[in-house]
Amino acid sequence: MTSDNSRHKSKFRRILNYALSLLLAAVFLYIAFKGVDIDEVFRIVSHSSIMWMIAFILVQLSAHYIRALRWKVILHSVKPDASVKNLFGALMVGYGVNCVVPRLGEVTRAVLAGKWENLSRSSMFGTVILERVIDIIFLGLAVAVAIFFFSESLLTNFPWLKSALYVSTIAIGLVIFLFYLMIRHRELFYNFVVKFFSLFSEKLAHKIASVIQMIGEGFGSLKGRKNYFWAFFLSALLMVQYAFGSYIGFFIVDMQNIKDVNFEMGWIVMSISAIGIVIPTPGGTGSYHTLAKSTLVLLFGFPEAL
Repeated sequence: MTSDNSRHKSKFRRILNYALSLLLAAVFLYIAFKGVDIDEVFRIVSHSSIMWMIAFILVQLSAHYIRALRWKVILHSVKPDASVKNLFGALMVGYGVNCVVPRLGEVTRAVLAGKWENLSRSSMFGTVILERVIDIIFLGLAVAVAIFFFSESLLTNFPWLKSALYVSTIAIGLVIFLFYLMIRHRELFYNFVVKFFSLFSEKLAHKIASVIQMIGEGFGSLKGRKNYFWAFFLSALLMVQYAFGSYIGFFIVDMQNIKDVNFEMGWIVMSISAIGIVIPTPGGTGSYHTLAKSTLVLLFGFPEAL
């Protein structure tokens, strides 16, 4: 009976999370498209450049390939001959799943990659968590670069960015410190966390302990100065590639005919709108579009229909 109740509770929790995610996406989509002439949107989309669309797709695919290469670098000490093809395939399947159920894609790609490469699920989950930590750090750096070059106009139109950047910097610093303790003093840190959370709930303590173990395995897989360098380089290249994709997006709907566009504008659109991906909506639906639209309209003065 207890087992059945647990399954029902777990199923209800998943359904509730999915429903809330869809509701959140709907709210953001409403904000993004409120007051927009939908007929004009369809007219602009129907006249989009096929050539620039193909270029955009190629840039995005190359960015995903770079991400697969970085994943291989992270896995190097665990399995030096890990197949980039398998990692890329697992990554793409994960993206597809994320478009339906937020964050489930991360679990899916870890399971698939582990199965195809004969690696434990816990170590693969750990590397995925490590990847996300690196992504958040570089997203913070991308926003910082955008603010550095366009501080006045950015902070005027997005006043919350300054406080968000401060909070993010402190949070990232704290996370890095915790991960340092987790790697350098894993057993001591592990025992402390288990004892601390056992005061509240044994079940919670064991769950957190398993997460710590996975993260420790993931971080432990990235070793050596050479691998550190390549992980850093590929992460920076990934940001540039995503910004280039945003820059190409201007040409898809002929925005260059309205005003001059440049790579810096693409960088800003990428860094601000990417914050929307962090929000748990299916594939960033709604949250990404709201921030992208706000950046294009408020900061650059483009028409809302674009």
